[in-house]
Amino acid sequence: MVTLFVGCSKDGPEKPEEYFTLWNSCNALNALTEYVEDVTDPNSKNFIKREDRIATFDMDGTFVGELYPSYFEYNLLEYRVLDDPAYRDKAPDDVREAAQNIRDFVRTGKKLPDHFDMIHAQAAAKAYSGMTLAEFDRYVKSYASKQANGFTGMTYGQSFYKPMLQVFDYLDAKGFTYYVVSGSDRFICRALVESIGIAPNRVIGMDVRLKSSRQGVDPGVDYTMGSEEDLIRTDELIIKNLKTNKVLQITQEIGKVPVLSFGNSGGDSAMHNFCLSNELRSAAFMLIADDEARDHANRDKALSLGEQWRKAGYHVISMRDDFKTIYGDGVKKVDFTFN
Repeated sequence: MVTLFVGCSKDGPEKPEEYFTLWNSCNALNALTEYVEDVTDPNSKNFIKREDRIATFDMDGTFVGELYPSYFEYNLLEYRVLDDPAYRDKAPDDVREAAQNIRDFVRTGKKLPDHFDMIHAQAAAKAYSGMTLAEFDRYVKSYASKQANGFTGMTYGQSFYKPMLQVFDYLDAKGFTYYVVSGSDRFICRALVESIGIAPNRVIGMDVRLKSSRQGVDPGVDYTMGSEEDLIRTDELIIKNLKTNKVLQITQEIGKVPVLSFGNSGGDSAMHNFCLSNELRSAAFMLIADDEARDHANRDKALSLGEQWRKAGYHVISMRDDFKTIYGDGVKKVDFTFN
């Protein structure tokens, strides 16, 4: 559960730095706190009303680990199709091929096929089709309880960047409403962020069509669900929530342009640019995975991306230089292992 700070201490209002005990002094943190203190000051020309203080966060690689050795939802599909005895003999050929592509990528470094985001999304829709939402939630949480590959002292479900959780605390105390806007499956995201207190209605992600368990092929306008029925996943993909699709979904579900945006990859640039188009003062932040000692990272690639993000007008957060810890005490990076 995210620790929520109150706005005042016995000695008066808390200073911004009191929220960020897991951060080093750095340009990104200074930019964030200067921005927030300015737009929440009623005397500032940049003051933003509470109802317009909207922040959006990508999930994988922004506040949840994604290098163990790939995205959580990729690892989950690989397990479901190739290792889960309850399903592995039932997977369609195209689903099995997608899962094998992931396995080959994480074990041998073989390049994923072009447009694999969509290949994975279509395969995942089929792989979990027929599960009730409750069954899928349990399935995700069961896998999340496994030891995170490449680390000791941490499960997948615990792999939050601890300094970024302090950003949530700070923004909450300053009257911001924040949303998770991820390319991962919406219900996977909900299962993962539940433990840190992010409500389901604050999560936007990849979506498949749902239906009632007795609905058959009837459209929802013709079928009335009974109280004894469950909602189940179908194999019909509605949207892969990446790039400009993130902007479309933010508009559909939130109805306002964010004033703060946090991400870590090119898939978040459209969301950032949308945020920076706001007539209100706004800011965007990109996190780079440049810490090869505490995480599985490619520093040279990360630094190159950092320069790209700065040129685009985003503030850059360095995991190596700006975080005192990444996953917390007792977590150690180790070599990947494969059964």
